[in-house]
Formats: sequence, structure tokens, C-alpha cells
Amino acid sequence: MRSGLLFFSILTLVFGAVRSSAQAQDNKIYLKNPSFEDVPRHSQTPKDWIDCGFELESEPDIQPNGEFGVTMPAQHGQTYLGLVVRDNETWERVSQKVSRPLEKGKCYEFSIHLARSPQYISQSRVKDTQANYITPAKLKIYGGFSPCDRQFLLAESNLIINYRWLEFNFKFEPIDNYTYITFEAFYKTPNLFPYNGNILLDNASALNPIPCKEQPEVVSTPTVKPSTQRIDTPKTNNGGKPTPGKTPPITNPPVVAENNTTTKNPEKKPETNTPPKSIDNPDFSTLKKSDLTMGQTLRIPSITFAVNDTILSRASYPNLDKLLSFMNTNPDIVLEVGGHTNGLCADDYCNRLSLRRARAVVDYLVKKGVKPERFQVKGYGKTQPVSTVKNDPKNQRVEIKILDL
Repeated sequence: MRSGLLFFSILTLVFGAVRSSAQAQDNKIYLKNPSFEDVPRHSQTPKDWIDCGFELESEPDIQPNGEFGVTMPAQHGQTYLGLVVRDNETWERVSQKVSRPLEKGKCYEFSIHLARSPQYISQSRVKDTQANYITPAKLKIYGGFSPCDRQFLLAESNLIINYRWLEFNFKFEPIDNYTYITFEAFYKTPNLFPYNGNILLDNASALNPIPCKEQPEVVSTPTVKPSTQRIDTPKTNNGGKPTPGKTPPITNPPVVAENNTTTKNPEKKPETNTPPKSIDNPDFSTLKKSDLTMGQTLRIPSITFAVNDTILSRASYPNLDKLLSFMNTNPDIVLEVGGHTNGLCADDYCNRLSLRRARAVVDYLVKKGVKPERFQVKGYGKTQPVSTVKNDPKNQRVEIKILDL
């Protein structure tokens, strides 16, 4: 009898462990066909996935099929997904409903294998000639409530430059209970001109719940914190290696000190407890240096971006060009460019997005010839709203502050 009870107790423990393991497994959110298995062919979305591409454009490809010169073996199984970005401002994405909704406020980890094919031969949509779609692109992962719905950017990779399979790991925190996930190939940002590129996807994991003890990361590689960064001149004469002494500071000193700029004639600008009055929507074509004071903020609502992205809208260019002309006319002016978001996103995501948007503005001006040491970028996230309504577009803006005259 005693041995029978012992056997029953052991059996109970075994089944309990199995059940606990199964429950842990059940907490994961699964994808159908995560390895993109199907018959290799071009312009055909793998089974269980939905094409979210542009009208009149072909669907993604099940690789390797040799049609476009893509021959890399699969990382898992027999096939994988090929997505491209095109020079006519169209790009490819796929979507599917997840096994159970992502939960607002919970954190998840996710991995997927990504690569770039050294050959992806197709037609240029702009030139109507044969082109090799090999310029590096990146993966963006969205949550939504319907097929192809890009409601919220969950994560994005850096540019995929590797010609072999590498595992990319992401951590994110959704801000709503999303039921669909979308994988999208996208251009380098910021970028003024679309181009032809490809990314390969294989062996996606389940979405695994994790504790939110650490701040979730939107991108797959670490970024320098705090969000204030110094702009350094691009290096071109040392093979792309970083130049010593140009690392952005990791402390959070006063704004002007961080940019290592020297304020000229400080006695002419006495400190005051009352901040200078901000200027809304300044006209840089008529604005004069004499109209400005140190520390003054200029709000520029006409600088806008794609939803949840750092791509400048075309409507932003006229005012940016006016700002460019103003900077060229006044070569002594030093600016802080600050990005701001609405109040709908998680703190960490808002901080990162606002910082990248500020950097996109600076990159535009630097490419046009303004010296990078005349700028400092800062991401304020949602910490300085101008409206109490969280989703008010007024909160989503770029501001510049006068650091030196």
C-alpha cells in the first residue's frame, strides 16, 4: 500500500509538471507557418500569410526559386520569405492574425532570422530597366486590429547588411490588445529617395511574454542613453572606423555644455528667470537674427513625418529649405532640434521616436551643407505636451531652441 501511494504521488508530480509546462507554453503567442514554408515561386505570398502590398505591384516571393537569382538555402525548413523595397516608393509587407491577442502593458520577446541576398534581379519601376535589388533595407513589425493594419510600431531592425542568416531579437511592449501582426520591408531612414533593396525572413519565433522589469527596446540593437546626443562630423578618411574622442556623452549636462560650443558675448545676454517667449510657426524667409534671444524656442508644426516613422513628409521640405537658408545666412547660430510625440505611445518608444525624428531634421540640413557641430538633438517624447488631449496633432511636433547667436 505504501509503495502504491508513493507511485501515485510521483505520478501526480509528473503530471503536474507537464501541466505547468503546457500552461507556460500556452502563454506564448504563436504564428501560423512562421518559417514561411510553401512551394518556391515568385510573386506569391506563403500560405497562412496575407499580402499587404501596393495595388498594381506584385506580391512577395517564396524563396529560393532562382527566378531573381536568389539561391541562399533556408535557415529552417525548405523555404523563406523575400520582401523588397522599390524605387517607386512602394514596398512589400505581409500580415496574419496571431493565435491570441497581445496584451496591453505586457512585455514580449520575439526573434526572427534575417538576411540579404547578394542578388535579387528584377525590373526598376522608375527606369524600366533590369536592376539588382540589393541596397540594404530593414524590417518593421507592427501590431494592429485587422489584416495589414499598422496601428503601432512594435519593433524595427537596423539595416540588414548581412549575406548570411543572423538571428535578430526584439523586446517590445504593446499599447493595446492587438490581434494582428505585420512584417514590413522598409527603407533606410531618414532617406530622401526611394531605392531597390531586399530582405529575407525565416524561422520566426513565438511571441513570448517576459517580465517588464527592463525597459523594452523598439530596435534590435542598444542605443545610447540619455536621449540627448551630440552631432559629430561623418568620418570619410579612416575606412569607416570611429574616430577617438567623438563618442556622444553618456551624462546629462546642461544643453549648451554638451555641444561643447562657446557662447559669445554672454554679458550681452543676461540671465533671467522668465524664459523668452516662444515663436509659433516662424517664417524663416523673413525672420532676422535680431528677432531672437538665447534660449528662445521656435515651434515648427509644418515639419511632419509618416505615421510612427522618421520619414519626413514631402510637405516638410519647403520649410526645411527656408530654415536651411536662414542657417546659411546666420552662420553663428547654434540650435537644439527637439522632437516631441503625442501621448499615446509607451514612454520608451516615445523617447526613441522623438529623438530619431529630431535627428532626421538635422540629417537633412547637414546633407545640404550645414556644419553638424551647429546642432544638438534631443528627444522629449511626450513629456512636454502643448495640449492636454493625448492624441492632439499639436503635441507631435519639432521645435528648435536657440543655443547660441
